[in-house]
Amino acid sequence: MSYRKVNYEDVEQVSDAKHFLSEPLGCRQVGVTFSRCPPGWNSEPHDHVDDEHEEVYVLVSGTAEVRVDQESVPVEEGDAVWIAPEATRQIRNGEGVSAFVLISAPKFDSSESSDDAWNLTGFHG
Repeated sequence: MSYRKVNYEDVEQVSDAKHFLSEPLGCRQVGVTFSRCPPGWNSEPHDHVDDEHEEVYVLVSGTAEVRVDQESVPVEEGDAVWIAPEATRQIRNGEGVSAFVLISAPKFDSSESSDDAWNLTGFHG
């Protein structure tokens, strides 16, 4: 099959906010997490130095704050924040419910042959 589909509500919830979707989707090079954050919820501060994963946090509903290396980055619906592997990051939710899609991927070398490099040109059509 050339695609897989999963609904985050069908995936076991981890902690009190996250659903890890990579394994049920069968992802090989990208991490995908859906996070529905209850009021006042904070994620654990962490980085990705060891696995060299960069991350993008996309806020799909609500408002929240993403802390990056002690800097407050306010986010509202539609905002996307790229975070370097070595940066410490934490989601801090406010008074309402918010929802994020978190995407992570390992470091790749764009100088590799075209067969191995990722196509970063976006959607065709």
